Amino acid sequence: MAVIKISPEQITKKKRRGPKGHAVDPVSLEEVRKLLGGESRQRDLLIEHLHKIQDYYRHISSRHLVALAHEMNLATTEVFEVASFYHHFDVVKEGQTPPPALTVRVCESLSCAMAGSNNLFLALENGLGNKVRVQKVPCVGRCQYAPVAVVGQNPVDRATAETVLTAVEHNAVKAKITDYISFEQYKADGGYQTLKQLIEDKIDADSIIQKMENSGLRGLGGAGFPAGRKWRIVKGFDGPRLMAVNIDEGEPGTFKDRHYLEHDPHRFLEGAIIAALTVGCDEIYIYLRDEYAGCREILTKEIAKLHNNPPSPLYNYRMPPIHLRRGAGAYICGEESAMVESIEGKRGMPRLRPPFLAEVGLFGRPTLEHNMETCYWVRDIIEKGPEWFASHGRNERKGLRSFSISGRINKPGVHLAPAGITMRELIAEYCGGMQEGHEFYGYFPGGASGGILPASMGDIPMDFDTLNKYGCFIGSAAVVVFSNQDSARELALNAMKFFEDESCGQCTPCRVGTAKATILMEEKNWNQELLEELSTVMVDASICGLGQAAPNPLRCVMKYFPDELR
Repeated sequence: MAVIKISPEQITKKKRRGPKGHAVDPVSLEEVRKLLGGESRQRDLLIEHLHKIQDYYRHISSRHLVALAHEMNLATTEVFEVASFYHHFDVVKEGQTPPPALTVRVCESLSCAMAGSNNLFLALENGLGNKVRVQKVPCVGRCQYAPVAVVGQNPVDRATAETVLTAVEHNAVKAKITDYISFEQYKADGGYQTLKQLIEDKIDADSIIQKMENSGLRGLGGAGFPAGRKWRIVKGFDGPRLMAVNIDEGEPGTFKDRHYLEHDPHRFLEGAIIAALTVGCDEIYIYLRDEYAGCREILTKEIAKLHNNPPSPLYNYRMPPIHLRRGAGAYICGEESAMVESIEGKRGMPRLRPPFLAEVGLFGRPTLEHNMETCYWVRDIIEKGPEWFASHGRNERKGLRSFSISGRINKPGVHLAPAGITMRELIAEYCGGMQEGHEFYGYFPGGASGGILPASMGDIPMDFDTLNKYGCFIGSAAVVVFSNQDSARELALNAMKFFEDESCGQCTPCRVGTAKATILMEEKNWNQELLEELSTVMVDASICGLGQAAPNPLRCVMKYFPDELR
């Protein structure tokens, strides 16, 4: 075998030609260190630190990305993979031009699309010029105010080109803070008394779990797993245990979590802490979607107040630390295992299961994962009794549901109604009827992924399990109502484009299936046989609920709106 000799000069040259852009720039490193300040450089804070760079510079340059990797002792490729995964990080490579300092995002999802967001987008593109970037984006969680544009972090409700241009001209880029129940008011009204009793062992943890089980409360993020049973399961695993609260409500049509946070944040916080203490969780991680900048400011302020003025002298000895983590624009992180990956500072890629999060969750520990609204009802159930919650309901169903309702009705918003109410009853009793000139034609009972039903099926009780046999589900109760002036076919295509954009790409059935379905649905004549075959593969073989639920709208159009395909 021939021996190849390499001279010292060749070795030196090879080293000098190292990977382009991977050398740490001292100036960039100092800039990153200044932004991070005295905060920990631990691995799970990667996304938080990327936000600091994005917020300050309005993009993440390759030199800052390399500097951050060096500062956190991570591989540059690892930091790049995470930063490039999330929509809200603008990674600018060497030689590329950074985006404009200001971005205006125009929602293009279901309710905003019906309200004319595409025309708004075109008007803003023409009116703002090159100094402002205008983007079409998926649902921003303000469907009742459609159409919505977000100037920086400032949402402009019922937006027009004029109101958005005015916001840009006045540099109105910060989120407005709502008038909410503060810590002082909440405590004066009897808040945190139940938590105080639990901390001081005046309430038995097992009795609380029993009340949760008897109430029939189910997870209100969409999956509907019985809350009390989940508490008992997680408590059965050896500690240390953790709690993760999912407030990444990116499902088009849903905004109930934002609504409650903007009005009564401490009711949620008290419920979450009670849950953590009852189950024996050592820490609480709250994962909040990035679009909710106003809610982030509220929670940051009010959590600090709670820590500084605890409800019991024993609070600091018993209280689990609360970590507020910020999402970065990825719908997939609403899936519980993808959320856990994101909290750990990684790409939000769903995990294969089993094991389930209750046993092996956040940082490999047994984890109590809950939706924000599930925690919101804990205090009321304990204080008023499980019978109070279970006493509500219609059509042989029990409990309350917070319906996020938008579309062609007169009173969009969050309506608290009995579980099992029908769509026609909701429209008539809570939504003020249909808008003038619009006739009830159909509805999404559970957001973009929950399927579509025609008005002729508007008398079905809406709750967990009641819609399954029709190829639909209630999920997070995100209801989008459309009229005879809309097209179920076009709305289904809107939903499929959303799933195509938001697929994490981990599994082929979802990544390729949503893309192929979009192409087929854009054709004048749908190849229904091929679409059904594609849907079956997506449902059977996708790793998580995104790919499994994505075909629901198109299947419903073929089944319930056949006239639109002729």
